[in-house]
Amino acid sequence: MANPLYDDLFGIHAGKDTAFLNLTDGTTITYRNFLSTAARIAHVATQLGLRPGDRVAAQVEKSPEALALYAACAQAGLVFLPLNTAYTVDELTYFIENSGASLVVCDGRSKDQLTPIAERFGGRVETLNADGSGSLMDLAAAMPDSFATVDRDGEDLAAFLYTSGTTGRSKGAMLTQNNLLSNARTLVKEWRFTSEDVLLHALPIFHTHGLFVATNIILAVGGSMIWLPKFDPDQIIDRMPDATSMMGVPTFYTRLLADARFTSELTKHMRLFVSGSAPLLADTHAQFQERTGHRILERYGMTETNMNTSNPYDGERRAGTVGFPLPGVELKICDADGNPLPQGEIGEIEVRGPNVFKGYWQMPEKTAAELRENGFFITGDLGRIDEDGYVHIVGRNKDLIISGGYNIYPKEIELVLDGQTGVLESAVIGVPHPDFGETVLGLIVAEPGQSPDLDAIMGAVRDSLARFKHPRMLIQLDELPRNTMGKVQKNILRDQYRDMFKAGSKAHNGRA
Repeated sequence: MANPLYDDLFGIHAGKDTAFLNLTDGTTITYRNFLSTAARIAHVATQLGLRPGDRVAAQVEKSPEALALYAACAQAGLVFLPLNTAYTVDELTYFIENSGASLVVCDGRSKDQLTPIAERFGGRVETLNADGSGSLMDLAAAMPDSFATVDRDGEDLAAFLYTSGTTGRSKGAMLTQNNLLSNARTLVKEWRFTSEDVLLHALPIFHTHGLFVATNIILAVGGSMIWLPKFDPDQIIDRMPDATSMMGVPTFYTRLLADARFTSELTKHMRLFVSGSAPLLADTHAQFQERTGHRILERYGMTETNMNTSNPYDGERRAGTVGFPLPGVELKICDADGNPLPQGEIGEIEVRGPNVFKGYWQMPEKTAAELRENGFFITGDLGRIDEDGYVHIVGRNKDLIISGGYNIYPKEIELVLDGQTGVLESAVIGVPHPDFGETVLGLIVAEPGQSPDLDAIMGAVRDSLARFKHPRMLIQLDELPRNTMGKVQKNILRDQYRDMFKAGSKAHNGRA
């Protein structure tokens, strides 16, 4: 037996002294050195008592060691659970409890808060800091630099990625080895990646885009990455001459376009720019082409599926669309009962293929509701297919907001707003934003005779929720629009405030 994920992405590079990670301080980590680090971490995990199938939750800053933790989990047959670094302790408590994580790896600053939580649910905590220090690496230093890879099957779980539900209860999407591998192999072919590619990597690695798309592709071909801790225009512009490709969210591209140093001369050697995780405005697409001569390649994916569609590498990359279904992926536009709709009509997008997840961890009812028996996943996105076969995303059947590539579910924010002094009820919506694709707008109704302190409410939000979930603005209304059944009509609110954050507008807390 073998371990497909480790063997095909990591093991094939054993002993290679070729460059893998090029760091900001000028140093280079080879494949050989990287795999030695991963092997040492795998030894630590097994000596701590972890067994194949156990979960490892990681809320750590982006670093070579953080990426090596992913490789170590693959080699030891553990299920890797990367967590957004912005999550608060309250949010992390749920993930640790629900996943049953045997090991929680966190920044040293969080250890005192997370240790009692992990121990309460039968786990333990080790630390890993942004500079590679911490108890995990202290333990790893004494370990051998080779590890006997644990046998796993392609249908064994490789990772959990949590995606919130409209009820506020997060769901752990179970991804198998085959899910991750099939998508990486397909994208390598579709986007023409080779071992000669140098990917400019400024994405976070707690998200499928940065970890299971960008990183897995480079691993699959044996290329290298310019490993940036985060998106920084100065660093991007400085290192772009050394790269051949870049993946980003729309925010990356709008901020680069705002910099006069970002020119056609700077990008003339680049092979590919990819955008995803949030809608790319057609205007950004056009500006980018005019400035650089490159057409950004936009694609469509989800936490539960990785990538589903892509604009073509060769051929028209059509602005405002996400291209065509990837090879091996079936996509259809359906009515609420799953019946295919005629071409051009708007309906719910359903997808099926080897990329589609196995289900939600410990949520069989939710799995059954969103994953049909025939294998089609009900995405919750609304779309249409035009006469040329391009897929258009026109909205979301659920209230999901995607801001800067992060998924945000209004109900979670509404629960916080509704609990504040003087607030009768609230509604949270996503509205267009030129930089983030969408941004969060909070609308509140006061209790009779009350005048809520909007600044204090925002303070409570900051204490309770990760920063990317914070409303950009709070507006007090006399009442929320409702239909005859009493349901809040968020579509009316979205229409009313859709131009709130147009370029040049000023946003602040206020009343309307």
